[in-house]
Amino acid sequence: MTRLLIDFLDETEKVTEQEQALVEKLLQHAAEVEEVPEESEVSVTFVTNEQIRVINHDYRGKDQATDVISFAMEEMGEDELEIIGEDIPLMLGDIIISIERAREQAEEYGHTYERELGFLAIHGLLHLLGYDHMTEEDEKKMFGKQEEILTSYGLSRA
Repeated sequence: MTRLLIDFLDETEKVTEQEQALVEKLLQHAAEVEEVPEESEVSVTFVTNEQIRVINHDYRGKDQATDVISFAMEEMGEDELEIIGEDIPLMLGDIIISIERAREQAEEYGHTYERELGFLAIHGLLHLLGYDHMTEEDEKKMFGKQEEILTSYGLSRA
């Protein structure tokens, strides 16, 4: 049984099949490690720096490009009712990755583009699963989990 049903959208038309397959395998591995319910859904969209800058501005009030943004779907507002049936897949949310920023950061940090792309995908997924890095303690926990997943998958910094 597949843990994650992943819908990919490459708005840049520059992500190779191999890169997309890597992200898919890595997200499936992370979902297994995190014991995500079977057939949970997530979307992954690859964008340019300009596209993610607009999203970052519109939703976070920050007028600059960033590397990854996540939008969780299961967060409920005050007056919302939880509607989860047995046959309804759990929609985790959307992960939006700037591939231009991923390339820039890979070079900046001295590791492969694939490693950076994987890191950003895992970072986005962990946000959808409720992890955050607003405090030093939460950051240690989240970044430790990211490293654990990447290392156990075999995608090291080298």
